[in-house]
Amino acid sequence: MDMKKVLVICMFLTSVWTVNAQTFETATNAVKNMGVGWNLGNTLDANDASKTWTTTEQHETCWGQPVTKPELMKMMKEAGFGAIRVPVTWYQEMDANGKVNAAWMKRVKEVVDYVINSGMYCILNVHHDTGADGNNFKSWLKASGTNYSSNKVKYEGLWRQIAETFKDYDQHLLFEAYNEMLDEKNTWNEPINKTDGYKAINDYAKSFVTTVRNTGGNNTQRNLVVNTYSASSTPDAMKNLELPEGKGHIIFQLHSYPNWRNESNAKNEIDYLISNIKSNLLNRAPVIIGEYATFTTWPSDIDYYTTNRKVALYAMDYLIKKTKEAGIGTFYWMGLSDGAFRTVPAFNQADLAQTLIKAYYGSTDEYKYPTADDFETVYTVNYNDEWSELFLFGDWSNANTLKLSDYKGIRVELDNDSYVNKLQVKLYGKSSSQEAYIPIEGAVTTVTFADFQAQIGNEITKITLQTLNGAQTATVRSATLIKSDDSEVPGSITVAWGCTVTAKSTPKSTGIHAVQYVKTNIDGTIYNLQGQRVKNPQKGIYIQNGKKYITK
Repeated sequence: MDMKKVLVICMFLTSVWTVNAQTFETATNAVKNMGVGWNLGNTLDANDASKTWTTTEQHETCWGQPVTKPELMKMMKEAGFGAIRVPVTWYQEMDANGKVNAAWMKRVKEVVDYVINSGMYCILNVHHDTGADGNNFKSWLKASGTNYSSNKVKYEGLWRQIAETFKDYDQHLLFEAYNEMLDEKNTWNEPINKTDGYKAINDYAKSFVTTVRNTGGNNTQRNLVVNTYSASSTPDAMKNLELPEGKGHIIFQLHSYPNWRNESNAKNEIDYLISNIKSNLLNRAPVIIGEYATFTTWPSDIDYYTTNRKVALYAMDYLIKKTKEAGIGTFYWMGLSDGAFRTVPAFNQADLAQTLIKAYYGSTDEYKYPTADDFETVYTVNYNDEWSELFLFGDWSNANTLKLSDYKGIRVELDNDSYVNKLQVKLYGKSSSQEAYIPIEGAVTTVTFADFQAQIGNEITKITLQTLNGAQTATVRSATLIKSDDSEVPGSITVAWGCTVTAKSTPKSTGIHAVQYVKTNIDGTIYNLQGQRVKNPQKGIYIQNGKKYITK
């Protein structure tokens, strides 16, 4: 071939590559353009080391969340969210050679497509393949030199499969190397052996970046995310995270959960966090806070949204304003729309979602926040065991309580009057000895709390609908709490234990959403981060009813 023609062809190919590189936005611009983000938590990241899945639905729903539908992503986009972090746990879907189950990869791709087709950015990661050990299970990715040497090939093989699957996706898809990677001693915040632990984190980060880049296509310019040790927000963990390649397409990530007491304390905590990010990370690459929430896991399990909403909403407003000002991205962890609300779809924390969006954009006028009040929902309950229970209010955490001075009672509406002698309402007081049992009277049963104050005390921690005669099916139309001023608020119908729920929701007015279905199987079980059921949690981090908490 004529050398001039060869030269022209090479110049043409170089020109095409250069144009593609120029049109793929920088990491800094990506963080800015993502706006406010949200985590699709406890879904594709759910896992249970004691089980072998036969369907992707079994895996996706094993921690109680419904199968994800595209309508949920449409709702998040219409509410003003610009990005969704999709945590994925892979270890149960890999064979002995590290090959990912094709059905699982297909399902992950479907959910990523839901996000991107809704016009949002998506961050896809490797999630509970890292984390604290529990019982007989040990996470396979650890921040140690020995672990890295043993698992380098398998880890790079996993990312090669993911990268090949998605290499033609545009800049709206980002990859995240690993989640909260700990050392061999399961140490949070900073490794015990700092030299070894930090070196391993950086080695894993470099392996991730090199592997993804080598797959070619858009992956040569894709924006990639690497996390601090255990996704820690300590200055030391930030300082020791290295930039795995030159500037331009790398984003640093950390996580932050609060320990507020009042508004002043919340402000100081947020200011301190942002100051450290600026000094230790943001001066080298753009940053996202990949997980944050209104609840704390240490020193105790407190959800400020429930216990002190004024402080919670103030802190969320301040955090979003200050992170936007600093150019730091944010992804709220899991709440806002949770459990059965995701399948309606609707927000169960609409005011919190509005707070985040208003803080970022200055207004929520053009956005939509559907709630359960916009839908008529009927719940079909399948009781599998005698004494199985359905939550009508509260959960096993006892974080929420009803004061008898504020509430008169609860009204339970079923589809007919055939449940007499088959179901009962159970009231739980603050201690295990404070309980009351009220038989169902018919299609409508009203329980007056004052009548049972002697048995339950001055506060109720949870209310359930319990079966009396073993396996049976019941249809629940609503559970409504009646306040002392006769105003009414809906209860929260979720599974307590031993039953499943199918919720059918119909819009009250046309044009909101189509009818959706959900199978829910939240049974109050405590899981470690590897999905194993735990009866007596010891030291470590656990998940119950969709929330992380730490036992020390």
